[in-house]
Amino acid sequence: MEQPIVRIQDLHKSFGSLEVLKGVDLEVTKGEVVVILGPSGSGKSTMLRCINRLEEPTSGKIFFEDQEITDPQININRIRERVGMVFQSFNLFPHLTAKGNVMLAQQKVLKRSKAEAEQTAITQLETVGLGDKIDYFPAQLSGGQQQRVAIARALAMDPHVMLFDEVTSALDPELVRGVLDVMKLLAKGGMTMLVVTHEMGFARDVADRVVFMDGGVVEEQGTPDEVFDHPKSERTKDFLGHIT
Repeated sequence: MEQPIVRIQDLHKSFGSLEVLKGVDLEVTKGEVVVILGPSGSGKSTMLRCINRLEEPTSGKIFFEDQEITDPQININRIRERVGMVFQSFNLFPHLTAKGNVMLAQQKVLKRSKAEAEQTAITQLETVGLGDKIDYFPAQLSGGQQQRVAIARALAMDPHVMLFDEVTSALDPELVRGVLDVMKLLAKGGMTMLVVTHEMGFARDVADRVVFMDGGVVEEQGTPDEVFDHPKSERTKDFLGHIT
């Protein structure tokens, strides 16, 4: 049996007196697409942010490629080089072109030459369908195009896992499809992905596994057919009944 690329054990996270994660256990194997669903406040985004320690877990352990990243001795920046993350907000530098935004971290973090970073940036922008926009500044791009630049920026770092945190929730409905199409392309290419989203069609079409979180725990998980068509938990049934 293949070792999981991400393994979460009894993960807890509190913000002051508010306990957001209450003992999450989850494993993700290489090449798997795991979509995480749940109501607001269920801990989905917090769990995702703990995976690269943008949030520090209160207790529990997280392993990435068999390294315990919750170990205080770990060089978390080296781990982050292999974990791409795309957020709801695009976080692009307004003074840099699309190409410049994708080049920057390659040069600063991976120490790539300007020529190599530029070629990688062009390749990844073409991958996300923006080959004709490489010299555009963020203000000249739609929200959906900016989000695709953010995805290209993450891909340019050659990540082993991609984390997507509600990346379409801030977009106008007509711009969502382009971003989801890029994510589908990545999934078909074998990228390991953890995706927090409210896009049920994407979850049904692309996910290998759907995880439903509520109240800071994993309430239910299974294949899309199992979770959507034959949910076991009453809480899952109630949630799906309100959104499907």
